[in-house]
Amino acid sequence: MAKQDKTSRRAVIDDIRNKQKSAERRRGGMILGVAVLVGLLIIGAAAYRPVKDWMDLRSFESMDLADIGAPATDACQETETKKAEGTQDHVEPGTPLAFADSPPAFGQHYNVWESIDRKFYNASDRPELGNLVHNLEHGYTILWYDETAAGDEATMDELRGIASKFGGASNQRNKFKVAPWTSEDGDPFPDGQHLALTHWSAGGAGETDPAKQVGATQYCSEPSGEAVESFMLEYPYLDSPEPTVL
Repeated sequence: MAKQDKTSRRAVIDDIRNKQKSAERRRGGMILGVAVLVGLLIIGAAAYRPVKDWMDLRSFESMDLADIGAPATDACQETETKKAEGTQDHVEPGTPLAFADSPPAFGQHYNVWESIDRKFYNASDRPELGNLVHNLEHGYTILWYDETAAGDEATMDELRGIASKFGGASNQRNKFKVAPWTSEDGDPFPDGQHLALTHWSAGGAGETDPAKQVGATQYCSEPSGEAVESFMLEYPYLDSPEPTVL
């Protein structure tokens, strides 16, 4: 009888242990499942933006530049010019720079610049202003957007669509970049204006007299491919202090 009771107790203990092991396996499986789900959500979130940007850009593939965004007369002010200075005034990266205008169309700049292949920048990956001003010296047109524009998804889609029309790294007519202007960079744009086109003009293609240089700026309230096209026709890359450098 004592032997039978002992066997029964062992069976009960074994059953309890087996149930505990089963419960632990279930908990482990649940933890693993949750971890896998969280991992998939993280991967999905990371992939969402590039995929969405790619899909949004497809809607602009069949559109001409001038058809993207608003008409120039509705969205943009008249182009302003201001006597330029700073030709070949190069300083080392990291040197403090001060620009009188928001955004700059000319001025002292770093001795490095950005390559032609990249057309669009976010606030997280934009080069230093000193680099971009050097690009202006080499004939680039820059379309700047402020933090209000950066927070509007439709505006950003149109800006990417405009930038996509300047693909390629060999044709100098594609010297164009879209870059953010933040509150840390300087004063805000004029009231109601959230975009600005800038170009460092030599005063005419082939002009070599620095006294004739001007900075050209056109503010816009919303994206206008028509304004970009007109601005770059009026101020082509050849109309710059150093147009032959990519």
